[in-house]
Amino acid sequence: MATENRINKIEEVLSKKQPDLAVVCENIYDPHNVSAIFRTCDATGVLDVHLLYNKFEFPEIGSRSSAGVRKWIRQHKYKEAEHCFNKLKEDGYQVLATRLDDDAISIYEFDLTQKIAIVMGNEHSGISPEFTNFCDKKIYIPIHGMVESLNVSVATAVILYETYRQRHNKGYYSKCRLSDSEMDHLRKLWLYGRLS
Repeated sequence: MATENRINKIEEVLSKKQPDLAVVCENIYDPHNVSAIFRTCDATGVLDVHLLYNKFEFPEIGSRSSAGVRKWIRQHKYKEAEHCFNKLKEDGYQVLATRLDDDAISIYEFDLTQKIAIVMGNEHSGISPEFTNFCDKKIYIPIHGMVESLNVSVATAVILYETYRQRHNKGYYSKCRLSDSEMDHLRKLWLYGRLS
């Protein structure tokens, strides 16, 4: 039986969830990176993570520090890029590729308060050309050092906390943004079961 403190914590966390913000992990093969991404998603109110794995096996999120976060994130699994993209578009997301291309827009100049799905790519090759071609826009993190990119879990954290900043400034975390039915559904799952 859940304690009153536990119930209050669940209510508070659910009230901060962002139903119009999702993350896509494409073939990120290091489970520690995926676990870190899940932790940042939980911390910033992301409810849905889409896992696209057509080159590697789906990651096992099982480290002691991260295993528990699985309970608070909905996982959607795909083996084909087109299926993943079509589902996101069907749900009304603008799909954003994280790339350093010339036509990419800085995360500090992009409106991250829209209904968006942020695609994070493989540690070595980034987002595949196939998935990049599906995406609506490209965004990037400005970097002024000798290295050209950040670790994928760090990059995800930077992007999600800029997203958090923009949404916080618009009051997105000050009132519940879930529908009553979804709130009730998640409340029951979080108290008595698992999301995935």
